[in-house]
Amino acid sequence: MFKKAVALGACSWMLSGCGSALTVLQDDADASRELRKRKTYCQSIPRIYSGLAYDFCVLHAPPDPSGVLVPFVLLDLPLSGAVDTLSLPYTIYRQVSDGNLSIYWRTGRY
Repeated sequence: MFKKAVALGACSWMLSGCGSALTVLQDDADASRELRKRKTYCQSIPRIYSGLAYDFCVLHAPPDPSGVLVPFVLLDLPLSGAVDTLSLPYTIYRQVSDGNLSIYWRTGRY
């Protein structure tokens, strides 16, 4: 029973940090906020294979001082690739209708 609880907790923890779960299942503002918190240099990510793009944007940010983030992102890459492939019909539709997911945006003040 304890092993099942630990395995379930580990799976839910991995899915909560999965790039695909963050970009496909969450609201756009939440996904953008997560990337802004990590101070990524990416300006936007495509919705098609957005989980992989999310992971690469996390890697394209200032280094994590603890050094804990990089191994988890590298473990998440194959998982995100698989989930992105399964969600491809939906993400193609969202890409066509909504365009890229903006991370940093500016108001139209001229």
